[in-house]
Amino acid sequence: MTHVPQSFQTMLLSSLTKVFADERPNNESYSRATALFGETFSFQVAYTSDTLLKNIDINIKSALSDQILIRSVGLVPSEMPCFNNHDTDVLRTTPGLYPDPLYKLDQQSVSSIPGQWRSIWVTIEVDESVTAGMHPIQIIFRSSEGQVLGESEIFELHVIPAALPPQQLIHTEWFHVDCLATQYHVEVFSEAHWALIECYADTMVKHGMNMILTPLFTPPLDTLVGGERPTVQLVSVTAVGDTYEFGFDRLTRWVAMCHRLGFKYFEFSHLFTQWGAKCAPKIMATIHGEEQKIFGWETDASSAAYRDFLDQFLPCLDRYLKEHGLDQQSWFHISDEPGQEHLESYRAASEMLHKHLSGYPIMDALSDLELYEQGLVKRPIPANTHIEPFLEHQVPDLWTYYCCAQGEQVSNRFFNMPSARNRIIGFQLYKFGLQGFLHWGYNFWYSQYSLNQQLDPYRTTDAMHAFPSGDAYLVYPGEEGPIESIRLEVLYEGLQDLRALELLEQKIGKEQTIAIMEEGLSNPLTFTEYPRGHGAWLLAARERINQALASHYV
Repeated sequence: MTHVPQSFQTMLLSSLTKVFADERPNNESYSRATALFGETFSFQVAYTSDTLLKNIDINIKSALSDQILIRSVGLVPSEMPCFNNHDTDVLRTTPGLYPDPLYKLDQQSVSSIPGQWRSIWVTIEVDESVTAGMHPIQIIFRSSEGQVLGESEIFELHVIPAALPPQQLIHTEWFHVDCLATQYHVEVFSEAHWALIECYADTMVKHGMNMILTPLFTPPLDTLVGGERPTVQLVSVTAVGDTYEFGFDRLTRWVAMCHRLGFKYFEFSHLFTQWGAKCAPKIMATIHGEEQKIFGWETDASSAAYRDFLDQFLPCLDRYLKEHGLDQQSWFHISDEPGQEHLESYRAASEMLHKHLSGYPIMDALSDLELYEQGLVKRPIPANTHIEPFLEHQVPDLWTYYCCAQGEQVSNRFFNMPSARNRIIGFQLYKFGLQGFLHWGYNFWYSQYSLNQQLDPYRTTDAMHAFPSGDAYLVYPGEEGPIESIRLEVLYEGLQDLRALELLEQKIGKEQTIAIMEEGLSNPLTFTEYPRGHGAWLLAARERINQALASHYV
């Protein structure tokens, strides 16, 4: 019998438990589950010791070892876990270290620090090489000398012979390519930058993001009035007097890359500034052989000069999209998050776009139903805190989003929230038949308004006390590409839940599928009514869905 030191303890946990260094996880052991073909399934092994142990080796004992990725859950600081108007469905509100980044074992060694709890993240890719049936998995911890320190209980994963259908939901997390150039100290659209863009975009696709924010011109997002973000402009402009010529070579390269990776939709960057559409975005052009800024904060959005520019550019872009077969994959924005106070400027901007792009879907984050009813935007995207009136009015092809302002009663993914609160969005999107989900922060590593563009995302996780930690980004900058996070993986689990529900609906219909999903609830599921806590109900609901599917694939 292998000697196991008494000081080393392990515990099997689901992916929905956040293991804090300073407290023993209070969840029950999680030792068995089911999964479908095409699914990425994760669980954790938490561990602790009363002895300092460094450079621990992790071994997998399973026939699925080739499909298993082991990562260690890292800790990052949060100075501002939440705003003061948070609800009670949070794990803690104190500043401190929170579990989030997922390091491959060659990126950060595994240690056990006396009296602290840490965890190992175990991910199984249930691909076509996996057989249906039961698969035991055990994780063994060894010292650098080979001594067995501890062994987890055996986790039993039962693979059901049913395959997840392709994702129908349109999902975008705004990709900030300027942040990549800044963080890695590379020239914008240099070969090194393109390599990073592709690496980060590939991770997006693998986590259910099938639409990509595409910077025709530098996106006018989270920028102080009068300030600038680095120029990331895919369309080249040459100006001769009031006449413009446009080059699409970079855009063509971008599109080819995205198609190769698996993106289905292109979300073109906003053509007017954020919060009111009052100004033009930053646009650079070559004039007499020199690159100059021709539009920006100093340009009134309704000015004759910018109108003339759009009257030349948009028909040219329209022809390009149709010639390249992109017109059915392209979506446009006017201005992000307009309100009633922006009615006049937003209406003028909307008219300018609809003049040339009426055949394309035009969408904006828009939580005021009246602006939609006035016809100013075809595809409103209300926040999940403001979606009820849009559902009551049966707005077609509805999307939703959340950001830093959604800290009460609804799904979100701040560091201090239970992971179940992140994952529940999949059930909600399914029940209400939403077409899309948007979030602004895949990799926003600047401070609020982009004032400080040299932040360390491993130290400053709240955009310098602007947004609760967890709002601004889902990935961290690794040496050669993204370091993924707990929140990214759990969000993707929610999207897999959505696909499993859609598969079950094909078998038994939506009404019965919802009944199985909502079993045990005292009130029907809504965007504000759902089980709180550590996720036991959610895990049980997914198991019910899987078992219902299993009965159709015997």
